[in-house]
Amino acid sequence: MAIDIRAAVFPVAGRGTRFLPATKASPKEMLPIVDKPLIQYAVEEALDAGATKLIFVTGASKRAIEDHFDTDLELERALETSGKADLLQSIRDIVPTGVDCIYIRQGVPLGLGHAVLCARCAVGDEPFFVHLADDLIFSQTPCLAQMLGHYREHRCSVLGVETVPRDQTGSYGIVAVDNGMPGVKRVTRIVEKPAPADAPSNLAVVGRYILTPAIFAELAVTERGAGNELQLTDGIARLMASEPVHAHQFQGIRYDCGSKLGYLRATVEFGLRHPELGAEFRAYLDGLED
Repeated sequence: MAIDIRAAVFPVAGRGTRFLPATKASPKEMLPIVDKPLIQYAVEEALDAGATKLIFVTGASKRAIEDHFDTDLELERALETSGKADLLQSIRDIVPTGVDCIYIRQGVPLGLGHAVLCARCAVGDEPFFVHLADDLIFSQTPCLAQMLGHYREHRCSVLGVETVPRDQTGSYGIVAVDNGMPGVKRVTRIVEKPAPADAPSNLAVVGRYILTPAIFAELAVTERGAGNELQLTDGIARLMASEPVHAHQFQGIRYDCGSKLGYLRATVEFGLRHPELGAEFRAYLDGLED
């Protein structure tokens, strides 16, 4: 019998300072990639994996996210009156019928672990997804769906990982793994942002997690770590003492949209893949090379 994961947590309380002044009044998660904001790509990936409860852990100045996923009757009437049926359907389909959106305020930005802990009551006693919208992943099978397949087989927490250059380990949580079983990478150690000389590997955790509800009890007693914040990495390290945690090396291309260069790369490559604009956009780019 297939196991479904219903809840997806989106930590969206960060200020997005690397994109100032663009993010002064608008959340970084609302930055568009072609014609959809980053947070919508994140939600679509969770919906594809079967999520029906979308939990947004928000902060100050994040009202635009709530408005985006809310119904705008005035806009719908205007589109309907003007005969723009395709656009009307595109905004009605953002949140399908039967899917709930829950918004929880993270009053003080105390780190990713704290953001996840804020979602405890909404998640309940069941496994859940955590999706960081900054990490946009293009793949034939969406990343969370890939990880869900692994979870259904092994019934334990799963971390989405990829290999990064050794000199970049200081930007990620880094794991060491045991490859004792075919197709299984059991995490034996996880370290938050280690210097290259101290990193246990160059296998980095990116913004995709499936976590069992046991993580909440561990986060509740985890002390603040790097940056004086409650690190999800430290909570996962505690969780490993009582149950297995696996690393899943996903298939796909990740764009770090938390950086300006990664955001620009995503914009260009998603533009080239766009079914309506791709060919014309490619012709434009080819013309720039002349």
